[in-house]
Amino acid sequence: MPSLDRHDNVFVLDLGDGENRFHPDWLTAVSAALDEVEKAEGPRALVTAATGKFYSNGLDLDWLFAHADQYDDYVVSVHELFARMLSLPVTTVAALQGHTFAAGAMLSLAHDFRVMRADRGYWCLPEADINIPFTPGMAALIQSRLTPQTAHEAMVTARRYGGSDAAAAGIVDQAVSEDAVRSTAIEIAQAQVAKAGDTLGTIKTRMYAPAMATLRDVTSPLG
Repeated sequence: MPSLDRHDNVFVLDLGDGENRFHPDWLTAVSAALDEVEKAEGPRALVTAATGKFYSNGLDLDWLFAHADQYDDYVVSVHELFARMLSLPVTTVAALQGHTFAAGAMLSLAHDFRVMRADRGYWCLPEADINIPFTPGMAALIQSRLTPQTAHEAMVTARRYGGSDAAAAGIVDQAVSEDAVRSTAIEIAQAQVAKAGDTLGTIKTRMYAPAMATLRDVTSPLG
């Protein structure tokens, strides 16, 4: 399960050591961690990271298939996580040490910056291969954070990007060695801690207002 630590002014949210899929309990734990970061005072920033082979494999499809009657509520909660991360009033950096797939990749895009391991692991939106269309909110998030060319390729072809390719495509900001992923993310975050606060939150909220409105529009089709 996710756990939150603090390194000086940088909060580090470790998403877990498994596939880190979006089980409802996992979503609740992440939300509680974001509450703590938001309620803290003074200079601060947030790094999300993970331990092991995966950053996140996205939606918990096993749980979802077993609880199909809760689909709408589940997707609303996932959309809310994306919208909240997009507009969090602190600088956010995703440290992608392992595979980052589907909704896990979308979560990484909701951060301000991304650092990825260069030599192993993939960033991928596999929806075209697994026959699960993007919700309007998911499509809006992806297209708000990637260039049109990269968004098209990633969404339509389900390409698996290694770290160097992801950096070249502008999906991640840096591709570094395995042992430097988390420390580089913390360095980026530390440089931005003084910007935490309402002004930063307002800038991000206004910058991504169309995507956030789509993510939070519970009257639109969810899939």
